[in-house]
Amino acid sequence: MPERTVFAYFNTPDQAKEAVEQLKSLKLVDYAIERFDGYAGTGIQSLDKLGGTIAGDFRGLGYLTLGGDFDNPDEGKLVTSSVSASGYSSGGPDNRVSGRDIMLVAIVEEEDYEQASRIVRDVGAL
Repeated sequence: MPERTVFAYFNTPDQAKEAVEQLKSLKLVDYAIERFDGYAGTGIQSLDKLGGTIAGDFRGLGYLTLGGDFDNPDEGKLVTSSVSASGYSSGGPDNRVSGRDIMLVAIVEEEDYEQASRIVRDVGAL
């Protein structure tokens, strides 16, 4: 049977997981949930690595706070001008970064596409 892909953007991973749980009632072929941003690289993914900050063993603020991995030192410096890097302001409620940075990609059978689209919108997807 033909398949269709649903792309949905959420504010939190929990919203995406809730959508997947509801999509499992349909003919869900495959899915993936990813966090994305405008910066290259994975940066620090584990709190265990934060000990290197005491010794200065990190590439810069953009690496620590944004997870960026920049080849050009000037690029890393420029990225730290982002309010998300400094933590001074993010513009959202409770000083959290606002926006939809969680992407759910779900592949469903074509007959379930409209219902799948409705499910992700009801959970809060863009």
